[in-house]
Amino acid sequence: MRDLASGNYRIYLEFELRRVYCQSCQAVKTEGLAFLADNPFYTKRFAFYVGRRCAKETVKDVAKELHLDWHSVKELDKQYMRARLARAGSPGPKVIGIDEISIRKGQTYRIVVSDLIRRRAIWFGGEDRSELSMSQFYAWLGERKSRGIRLAVMDMWKPFRNATNAHAPQAAVLFDKFHIMRHLGEALDKVRKSEYTRLSGKDRRYIKGQKYTLLSNRENLSLDGRRALKQLLAANKRLNTAYLLKESFGQLWSYEREGWARRFFENWRQSLKWQRLRPYEKFAEMIDSHWDGIAAYCKPENKVSLGFVEGLNNKIRVIQRRTYGLRDEEYLRLKILTCMLFD
Repeated sequence: MRDLASGNYRIYLEFELRRVYCQSCQAVKTEGLAFLADNPFYTKRFAFYVGRRCAKETVKDVAKELHLDWHSVKELDKQYMRARLARAGSPGPKVIGIDEISIRKGQTYRIVVSDLIRRRAIWFGGEDRSELSMSQFYAWLGERKSRGIRLAVMDMWKPFRNATNAHAPQAAVLFDKFHIMRHLGEALDKVRKSEYTRLSGKDRRYIKGQKYTLLSNRENLSLDGRRALKQLLAANKRLNTAYLLKESFGQLWSYEREGWARRFFENWRQSLKWQRLRPYEKFAEMIDSHWDGIAAYCKPENKVSLGFVEGLNNKIRVIQRRTYGLRDEEYLRLKILTCMLFD
């Protein structure tokens, strides 16, 4: 049996397992040893060492370095992650974040639910992003714990909201700022495309290839990127107006009273008049129809970290890139549920 190494030397243990006859069940059983992993060819501490390594490296790299079979490393990693989840305990969230991820091509989605107070993913599942799949989470959580949820942060996907209203009607619904700003970014990109179509010849040169520059946060741009953005906005008045409107809209989440937030939004929408920015007008209509889920953030008890869900999404994308081609969905589930846990 493989144990932890000592320096550059691999350590193997050899011993005899006793088999005993059980008079009560009339069967022969092998004694259980607490230090054995699920795979009896490895000790539990070696399995956990492999699991800790797999948290930062690919299964392939760990298998190569430790001279192990790829499948053995994956199974040892699974045991380690299940033990971590068991130590973390059963969740009883008060504030949850709901999002979907694509696990493969062809519109194949799974739902990820996170505890925004304990800052960890607590559920991964469903067959798609339908109301029925979302209801599976509340069935898993149980009726008593579902009644304890006071706030649910999500995007504006209607099935998520319907399932939450049905199973946790006491919970306030809050629409995620990052998803809303993504819709506004898409509206800005539509304006960029329409301007590129409208113009011709040399007038296009400032717009061509500047999608990333226009949609990125200014502080994330390099010096060359900021210079290109300045030239673009100086050369095109409509894009300059659209860009300034996008940047100013983030102020909406700074208000502590709904009345002030509503006044800001109405003034922002009024500034669209005569600007010929149809994508922005459609965006404003969407915000107006979903206003209750945005105004909820004005209440002091709902001031939660909205960046955690986006940070979790970035973590998941890294995991998916690292496990590219992996078809074991249970392994992906364990990776997602443990990626924000700390030993």
